[in-house]
Amino acid sequence: MTTTATQAGPSDLFEPVGGTTEEVAARVMAASLGAQELAAVHAGERLGWYRALAQHGPCRAEELAALTATHGRYVREWLEHQAAAGYLTVDGDAFALTPGAAEVLTDVDSAAYLAPLGRMHAASGRVVDDLHAAYRSGGGVSWERLGADAREAQAALNRPFFLHGLAGLVAEALPELDGRLRAGARVADIGCGEGWSSVGLALAHEEVEVTGIDVDAPSVEAARRHAAALGVEDRVRFVASDAAAVEAGGDRYDLVTAFECVHDMGDPVAVLRAARGLAAPDAWVLVVDERVEPEFTAPAGPLDRWFYGFSLGVCLPDGLSHTGGVGTGTVMRPATLERYARAAGFSALEVLPVRHDLFRFYRLHL
Repeated sequence: MTTTATQAGPSDLFEPVGGTTEEVAARVMAASLGAQELAAVHAGERLGWYRALAQHGPCRAEELAALTATHGRYVREWLEHQAAAGYLTVDGDAFALTPGAAEVLTDVDSAAYLAPLGRMHAASGRVVDDLHAAYRSGGGVSWERLGADAREAQAALNRPFFLHGLAGLVAEALPELDGRLRAGARVADIGCGEGWSSVGLALAHEEVEVTGIDVDAPSVEAARRHAAALGVEDRVRFVASDAAAVEAGGDRYDLVTAFECVHDMGDPVAVLRAARGLAAPDAWVLVVDERVEPEFTAPAGPLDRWFYGFSLGVCLPDGLSHTGGVGTGTVMRPATLERYARAAGFSALEVLPVRHDLFRFYRLHL
């Protein structure tokens, strides 16, 4: 995710829904409007309309249709919708991205890049019948079943932070860990997805060697491409494996990480036990997960509500798709992670003094 996802400006959607008929009806109407806009964002990203506007500047409908090999009538309707929503400006019959929309919807390196949210919601919408069947039976819907949209969206949303924010945050708040990385630590990155966390650590620290581990084979293939494209494939390798089954072998690691993945795991205790086995006697084991409130409250703030939405559509169904899955869900509170860590053999869990809007940093002590 990104650091700006809950800072999009004033909106009734960011306040808990009221109890009157009028307040509930207004919230449902606002949610409908938001869902329509997100679907249009998904179309603009997938069909290349935003990218073409960013690259070529103001376009008429027929020009944008020609640039993107799409149908002019649909392009016209989409352009007018985007202008009506405020993402585009219009001068005569030429439409252009506002500066803010250009960054949020096309700048893949910006912390404000949120266009992939459309893909993530589309992934859940595509399997809604399966989700509802799982809600009835207690079964699950796997990450694989959610498809490329979910995988690619998650990676794209986290990419700016891992490439451009993580190392600076560690240097500022965790000098001991920063010193280890600068000295050339060996890192095992569990649940690495498309590998941006592994690649980011290697780019920021020239002596670091990283082994990224993920159970999803398409994610691992993408991670290898990303490492090669950014020239760190000699120091970053990726393994397609269930992290719970990975054994340390001879050498152990100076740092074992798990970025935004423990809450997705069917058996988090087994994975954390494996992480402990991979760690050298004086190693750091770092878990980074969602910054949810320490206790359940209702009504809740926008972050917990947002995370609950992803839990229903992505994380909880994926977790329960595994045999014996514990069903943590996205809203993994610190006490839950501490329970998992102690069951895996760790002596203590420490909440680290790292300031971030969406993530909480934990150290698991051996």
